[in-house]
Amino acid sequence: MTSYLSHGSASDREENGGPAGEPIRDGQYARVERERRFLLAAPPSEVAAPRRIIDRYLTGTRLRLRRVEHLHSGTSEFKLTQKIPASHPGPVRGLITTIYLSREEYDRLVALPAAGLSKTRASAPPLAIDVFDLPLDGLVLAEAEFGPDEDAVGFRPPRFSVAEVTDDARFAGGRLARTSRPELLEWLAEYGVRPPSA
Repeated sequence: MTSYLSHGSASDREENGGPAGEPIRDGQYARVERERRFLLAAPPSEVAAPRRIIDRYLTGTRLRLRRVEHLHSGTSEFKLTQKIPASHPGPVRGLITTIYLSREEYDRLVALPAAGLSKTRASAPPLAIDVFDLPLDGLVLAEAEFGPDEDAVGFRPPRFSVAEVTDDARFAGGRLARTSRPELLEWLAEYGVRPPSA
């Protein structure tokens, strides 16, 4: 069955790195992703469980290769994810399918052409706080994921957020991986955020 969520605009699909114009069929392996994203001026003081995340958005695809390094335990996870954007704004972001990889599988895929970014993620329940590395240093985003639609709609933005950027495609990972520092500083300035390093 073809999912209504899968039919984002051509520009949406191209923005995420994949070819436009083809139907994507959901099934037992894909799930609906409900998420809201917020721009912060700085990370909150109370966070826990920091993890290093290295993402590679594979060129010409909708695939993201991710390495997660758990800083306290020294262990790592490797994931390959496909994200299909929704065709409308709001917390329903589309369909997401993830598989876990072995280190050997990851090492083979990491050689493929890709745009990359890295960040440190910490927990401030119910939020995940992302602090980005160069050239995106100064960018801090908070994300919340949800189950039912009503939970996503009823969520109150954190008091320390500057603005909600759920529907600002510039702050999606695939776009950020291809963003220059001057572009980022211009976008942040639109929201009144000026990183100390700027």
